[in-house]
Amino acid sequence: MPLVSVPRSRPRPPTGTRPRIRLRLCLVALLGASCLGGLLHAPVAGAADGDSGGERALRAQLRDLVDTPGGPPGVIVVLQRDGAPRVLRAGVADLETGRPIEPADHMRIASTAKAFSGAVALRLVQEGVLGLDSTLGRTLPRVPRAWRKVTLRQLLNHTSGLPDYSEAPEFVELLLADPRRTFDPRRLLDFVADEPLRFRPGSQYRYSNSDNIAVALMAEAVTHWPYEDLLERIVYRPLGLRDTSLPLGYEMPEPYMHGYAVEPPEPPEDVSEALSASGVWASGGIVSTPRDMTRFIRGYAAGRLTSEAVVREQRRWIEGASEPAGPGRNRAGLGIFRYDTRCGTVLGHTGNFPGYTQLIAATPDGRKSLTFSLTTQVNKTLTPALVERLRTIEENAVCVLLRGDRR
Repeated sequence: MPLVSVPRSRPRPPTGTRPRIRLRLCLVALLGASCLGGLLHAPVAGAADGDSGGERALRAQLRDLVDTPGGPPGVIVVLQRDGAPRVLRAGVADLETGRPIEPADHMRIASTAKAFSGAVALRLVQEGVLGLDSTLGRTLPRVPRAWRKVTLRQLLNHTSGLPDYSEAPEFVELLLADPRRTFDPRRLLDFVADEPLRFRPGSQYRYSNSDNIAVALMAEAVTHWPYEDLLERIVYRPLGLRDTSLPLGYEMPEPYMHGYAVEPPEPPEDVSEALSASGVWASGGIVSTPRDMTRFIRGYAAGRLTSEAVVREQRRWIEGASEPAGPGRNRAGLGIFRYDTRCGTVLGHTGNFPGYTQLIAATPDGRKSLTFSLTTQVNKTLTPALVERLRTIEENAVCVLLRGDRR
């Protein structure tokens, strides 16, 4: 039986020929491994008029990143202070056409989708429909007995101890058999329903994809609304997100930045539509654009979707890093991370998925923001050196954004 049941229509089944993908590497992307390697050379957008010295240096670093072994075919950075956004980019959105990346290009936002589930949950806390101490057992009576005392707070800051469904052998086997398989997202936790907690809830930090699936199920259970509709009401509409959605299939809306796996000596392989988003759902299935993600993080980091009291609870920081780790020192809050860099503090989230790596961040008042998107996956498992290089560039981008602001 599913842990919770909410009526909804199902998408049409996938059609056409399944693309060739390197499953051994790319599939474990869902578990934290990496699809990288090789040297990519791609055209670079020229410097814009009015670049500061810091922006010129950052553009050069982005060009070098594209040319690095294992580097992305394309990268886009959107910096916004109080005025119009500044767009820095290198490489291309599509290796076949050579088209440059645009802020309106769609992309898979990976685990930055966890910030969206955080936004939904915290709004429901403000409305009194949920509490941070609401338990899985009271909200979802069908959960395993061992999980019943886990609270919403522990799910949001990854101290729940829930086993990660994306590591379950049966889940991995099904995904290997059909990467475009449409899972029932409301049954993803069933893959680990017979497993005990990994540790006593609240006793330690461990990043888990199961946490945000559970958050979405709790939100559905108390509102009797599908999670997709809650996103529309609570997040998309208030923040003016016009190009953001949570699909269940594998197809990407046009235009989109193509995501690639690179495994020399083979040429880069387009994996943009290789996997169904249903297997990650509230934990990482959202599709958006750099433009919408900029709007989101400016509002979310500033607490515009909820109350000051709830924001204070959200910002009770504990030790814990996002995946991949963001710039500087990482600490975890409720559906958000704090990144303390040499130039100041920003709040946000990172994410990685086959073909994509993401960082969104903003100052606590939301007035200065950064959206940083790569068209390949970078994480600590197979390319630790590249992760550290990326974190350095991300920190440099934060410094350009803040211009020495140490608030």
